[in-house]
Amino acid sequence: MSKPGKTSINHGLVSFDLPSTKEPLPHQTVMKIFSISIITQGLPFCRRRMKRKLDHGSEVRSFSLGKKPCKVSEYTSTTGLVPCSATPTTFGDLRAANGQGQQRRRITSIQPPTGLQEWLKMFQSWSGPEKLLALDELIDSCEPTQVKHMMQVIEPQFQRDFISLLPKELALYVLSFLDPKDLLQAAQTCRYWRILAEDNLLWREKCREEGIDEPLHIKRRKVIKPGFIHSPWKSAYIRQHRIDTNWRRGELKSPKVLKGHDDHVITCLQFCGNRIVSGSDDNTLKVWSAVTGKCLRTLVGHTGGVWSSQMRDNIIISGSTDRTLKVWNAETGECIHTLYGHTSTVRCMHLHEKRVVSGSRDATLRVWDIETGQCLHVLMGHVAAVRCVQYDGRRVVSGAYDFMVKVWDPETETCLHTLQGHTNRVYSLQFDGIHVVSGSLDTSIRVWDVETGNCIHTLTGHQSLTSGMELKDNILVSGNADSTVKIWDIKTGQCLQTLQ
Repeated sequence: MSKPGKTSINHGLVSFDLPSTKEPLPHQTVMKIFSISIITQGLPFCRRRMKRKLDHGSEVRSFSLGKKPCKVSEYTSTTGLVPCSATPTTFGDLRAANGQGQQRRRITSIQPPTGLQEWLKMFQSWSGPEKLLALDELIDSCEPTQVKHMMQVIEPQFQRDFISLLPKELALYVLSFLDPKDLLQAAQTCRYWRILAEDNLLWREKCREEGIDEPLHIKRRKVIKPGFIHSPWKSAYIRQHRIDTNWRRGELKSPKVLKGHDDHVITCLQFCGNRIVSGSDDNTLKVWSAVTGKCLRTLVGHTGGVWSSQMRDNIIISGSTDRTLKVWNAETGECIHTLYGHTSTVRCMHLHEKRVVSGSRDATLRVWDIETGQCLHVLMGHVAAVRCVQYDGRRVVSGAYDFMVKVWDPETETCLHTLQGHTNRVYSLQFDGIHVVSGSLDTSIRVWDVETGNCIHTLTGHQSLTSGMELKDNILVSGNADSTVKIWDIKTGQCLQTLQ
């Protein structure tokens, strides 16, 4: 039986208690941890037999040699394990390893029976299955008080926290096989397990498995109290998990309203961590705190309305009806570069590392170096205004008012594919390096293979223009002028959720 406040594991092979927990650990969690901690085969078998003996008293069925299969054969037939010819770790060794070698009270009131040492030597010479067979017979022959004595000797050996006995590196390796949900449960076991389960490198690997590139705003986090364990990678994982859950379930918090552009139209919006950048036809951009909702600074310099923007770290790029792009320092509000070249409104852009690709109503795209302000390449091929663009550092994908989506090699300035299928203007794009997703005024969303140029799926359900989309891990979120947001699985083409 498990002790109060402890989690008891009874696997049939080994039974022991974990340290006290605020909440009971799920069985799946403890079994994952326990699966590498089994160190003997024979002792748990004895415990199981002894418990059955106590439960049924002295009435036990007789055993007929040659008719009853060995207990080991039952176990190995279901697990595929082959029993060892000799138990690798004796019970005495286990007691010594647990620091209890001298603690057990031995019976000294009588002399050892004649032939005890010879019997023990014979027992040690037997194979594993033979030992279990002998123990089976021994337990069947014992009275309940004798079985109880055996249990009092054996059971404490398995009320051990095996994880705390391992070197930290090995313990972390064991915990690395747990799912994040199980890690959070394991952290409630005891202080040492919490230290292990909060390990920053452990959570970094979990983040990498989910495609989370870096922990959020380590430099901006509040001062941590002494003795409090904090893992930035864990915080990043939990935040992303909550976002994904909200996407799938449609659970939304009450929105904050940011006021600052007066009655002017907000033409573009960018999110970067805890900051938001808005561009307006009042010729300005504003940087906001997403936490407090306050305007941090206003960027002034364009002579026409701002219709496109991008932000990364402390760099903001903006495009305007004044036909220029500007590079800004987000902290100081200083304009670092003004990029000239387009002959009409800069309607879209996409920033990747040190380069930004801009699309204009002059039907061209330009590739810029944001550190030098130099125009590196000009991509020509569209016959109408370029409305949306995506750039991953290797390929440029553009959508235009000519109903076309084009895939470019920016270094050679050549068009690799022209994706045809939309019957109206293309207003939005997403590109993950494998799939191109385009949204159009024809109410449809199309999923394309970037290598072949083939249309994989046509997503229907919206009733108007799809003006914005976000794609991650094959999950697409689309915003439409029909006042709905839809969540799609682009692998199957299925609509998972409609938010309205």
